[in-house]
Parts: sequence; C-alpha cells; structure tokens
Amino acid sequence: MQELANNDVFFMNRALSEARRAAQENEVPIGAVIVDPTGTIIARAHNQVEHQQCQLAHAELLAIKQACAHLGDWRLNNHWIYVTLEPCSMCVFALVQSRIAGIVYGAESPLFGFHLDIQDGLAVYKKTTIVKGVCSQESENLLKDFFIKKRNAQRE
Repeated sequence: MQELANNDVFFMNRALSEARRAAQENEVPIGAVIVDPTGTIIARAHNQVEHQQCQLAHAELLAIKQACAHLGDWRLNNHWIYVTLEPCSMCVFALVQSRIAGIVYGAESPLFGFHLDIQDGLAVYKKTTIVKGVCSQESENLLKDFFIKKRNAQRE
C-alpha cells in the first residue's frame, strides 16, 4: 500500500474535483474517491444531500455504494477512501463496516467530524489506517468560500 501513500495528493486532488462539483450544485463541497489496491479510482462522489433531500447522500456513502456496485461485493478490503473533510460518525462506521483499509482526509471537522485521531474505544479501528491533513488548506478554503458565498446570498 506504500504506492498509494506516495499518491495521496494525487487522489485527494481527485476528491477536491468532486467537492468543487458539489459546490457548483449548491451542495456543501465535500468530495470522495475510493481507490483499489492497484491505484485505480473505482468510485467518485460528492455530497448530494440537498439534491436528494436525504441525509444519507454524503459523499462517502455514495462512494461506498458505487464501489460496491463496481466490485459486486460489499467488502472493500485493501481499498482506500480519500475525502476532503473528516468523515462524520455515520460515514466512519459505514467505512469500517465495509472493511476499508484506509481513510485519508483533508480538513478537520470540529462540528461533525468523528475526530479520527481518537480511536481508543473502537477495537475494530485497529484494521483501518487513518491519514489526516492531506491537502487540508485547499479543502478548508473550498468550504470557507462556499459558506461565505452562502451567507452573502442570504443577506441580499
């Protein structure tokens, strides 16, 4: 998996492209990609909560669904997800249940993030590698710009 670690920025940039797409669709700009053991992106997704009017339309969950359909299996052994914002509890547990090998995220989420550096109570986590802060500034800027535009639009 060392080859994937060397490409963290490459894959995170693909997730950032998805996040930009979300912003263009007036969704919170969060993007995710899932990468197989050969380094091939097998799933791409961005938030669609507003479009689908469903809290289950997080980028991570949509990417999991797409990856499972691609593989014909619910197990994502040896796969990695790259997501622009620290996943929430719902997404983290779905990722762990899918047996994902690693979670790489950009910006931290002080409000809704699962705070992945706090893993003490979760023995199941021992099999999931966590990498944080990859392209964090780009991820943070995208989110900040989106919410500034949202606030400004509400004032008008």
